[in-house]
Amino acid sequence: MKRFTQTQLIIYVSIFFILFDNYSFFHNVLQVYPLNWHNIGFLISLAVIIVFFMIFLLSLLCYKYTLKPILITLLLISSLTNYFMNSYHVVIDASMIRNTLQTNMHESLDLVTLKQVLYFVFLGLLPSYFVYKAKIEYRPFKQELLARLKLIGLSLAVIIASVFLFSKFYTSFVREHKPLRYTINPAYWMYSIGKYINLTFNSGELVVKPIGLDAKVVNDDNRSKLVIMVVGEAARADHFSLNGYERETNPLLSKDDIVDFPNFYSCGTSTAASVPCMFSKYNKSSYSYKKGISTENVLDVLKHTKDVAILWRDNNSDSKGVALRVPYEDYKIPKNNTICEDGECRDVGMLVGLDKFIEKNKNKNILIVLHQMGNHGPAYYKRYPKAFEKFTPTCKTNQLEDCTQEEIKNAYDNAILYTDYFLDKTIDFLKKYDKKYDTAMIYMSDHGESLGEGGVYLHGLPYFMAPDAQVHIGALMWFGKNMAKRVNEKALRKRKDEKYTQDDLFHTLLGLFNVKTKEYNKKMDILKNEH
Repeated sequence: MKRFTQTQLIIYVSIFFILFDNYSFFHNVLQVYPLNWHNIGFLISLAVIIVFFMIFLLSLLCYKYTLKPILITLLLISSLTNYFMNSYHVVIDASMIRNTLQTNMHESLDLVTLKQVLYFVFLGLLPSYFVYKAKIEYRPFKQELLARLKLIGLSLAVIIASVFLFSKFYTSFVREHKPLRYTINPAYWMYSIGKYINLTFNSGELVVKPIGLDAKVVNDDNRSKLVIMVVGEAARADHFSLNGYERETNPLLSKDDIVDFPNFYSCGTSTAASVPCMFSKYNKSSYSYKKGISTENVLDVLKHTKDVAILWRDNNSDSKGVALRVPYEDYKIPKNNTICEDGECRDVGMLVGLDKFIEKNKNKNILIVLHQMGNHGPAYYKRYPKAFEKFTPTCKTNQLEDCTQEEIKNAYDNAILYTDYFLDKTIDFLKKYDKKYDTAMIYMSDHGESLGEGGVYLHGLPYFMAPDAQVHIGALMWFGKNMAKRVNEKALRKRKDEKYTQDDLFHTLLGLFNVKTKEYNKKMDILKNEH
C-alpha cells in the first residue's frame, strides 16, 4: 500500500468530508444562493474554505499518536450526523447532543434504519478502515513541524483570500443566513460538543441551590388537593380537534368539560430542554441548562411545605433531572407497568396502583406527575394499540422518508387519539376522589413535532429557527366540582385563548396548592385573573 504523510492523510479526509458529508449544507445554501453565473464563484469558494478550515483544524489536532483515532472518530460520527441531517433536516447543536446523550436504548432503537446502517458502513466504516490501514510516513520532528506550519499558513491564506475576494457574499452569509452554518459537517457538531461541555460541566462539585424554603400551604378549607400533572410528548397543538383540527382526535376529551388552551408554547424544542425548563423557576429567556441543574424546581418547593406528597411516574426516557429529589418510578418496564405489549409499555399503565399511593398519603395534599411516551417519534405507529388505528393508511416504519406525508400524519394522529383516551381515563380516575379531594388534571406537552412540512421531521431545531409546529403545544386542564369553584373555572374559560407558555407552570402549581412563598408570582399563575 502506498505510504502517506500525515499532512496528506489530513488533506484527503478533509476533501472526503466536503464531497460526501455535506449534502444538507449545500442543499440549504443553494436555496439562498442558486447555482448561476452570479453565484458560482462564491459557491466554489465556500467549498474551498470549508476544506481548508478542516485542514487547518485537523492540522492543529492530529499528530503521530492522535492522527488515526481522531480521523476515524470524526468519520464514524459524521456518517451518522450526515444521515440525520439528510433524512430529518435536524440540526446537531448543543441541545440536540444533550437530548441524544439522555436518550435511552429503547428510544435509540426506534431511530435505527437500514438507510442509517448504509450511511454508517459506506461513509463511516469503509473510509475509517482506509485510514486505519494507511501506512504513514512519519518524518523527523522538525521536518513534520515545518510541513505542518506551511499547511496551516496556506490554509489561513486561502481562507482569508477567499473571504476577501467574495466579501460582499460573505457579509450576507454571516449576518443574514446564520442557520446555514449549522449543517456544516463535521465542523458544527464538533463546535456543539464543545459548547455542550461548557454548558454542562462546572468546575468543582455541583451544588444545588435550594429555593422556597419558606414555602407553606395555606388551607382555605379542610379539603386536601389531589392533582395529576401529565407531561405529554411531542404533541403539537394544531393536531388537537379541541383546537379546530379537522380530524376528530379528541372525541373523549371533548365531552369531559375540560379547559383547553389553544395558544400554549413550549420552553424548548426537545424533552431535555423543555421538561427541566417547565418545572424551573426561570423564564425561557433566563433559563439555561446550568441554572436548571443547579437550582431546585417547583417539585422541591412543594416538598419543602411538608404537606404535599409527590410521585413521578415515567413512561418516557426519564425526568431529565426534575425528579431527582422526589419519589420516582420507572414505568417503561413490564416489571412495574402491567399494560405492555410487543415491548411497548402503554401510558395508561401508569394509572394502575395509584390508589395505593393516595391511600398511603391520605392526610396530605398530593401531586402525581405522569410523563408520557405520547407521540414519541419517529415510530409513531408503536405509540398506540391496534384498536386506535382510526386513520389509515399509516406509516409502519421509523424510516419516515419511505412514507408519504399522509401516512406519517395518520400514524401521528392515531397516537394523539390514544393520548385522548389516556387523559380521559386519568379524569375518570380523579372523579373517584372528587368527594374527598379537590381534584384537577393538568396536561402539557413538552414540545411539538414536525411531520415533514418543508422537509423537516421530528423536533429539536434551535428555538429561534424552529417552525411553529415544534413549539406550539397541546395543553389543557380539568377540574373536579370543588376545585372548579375554587379556581373560578368560569373566569378561566374567558381567558383560555390568551397566549400562555411553560414559564407559567411553576407559579400555577404553587397557586393550585395554595402555597405561600416569596418564589410565587401571582401574575404568572394561569388560574388567577391577574395573569
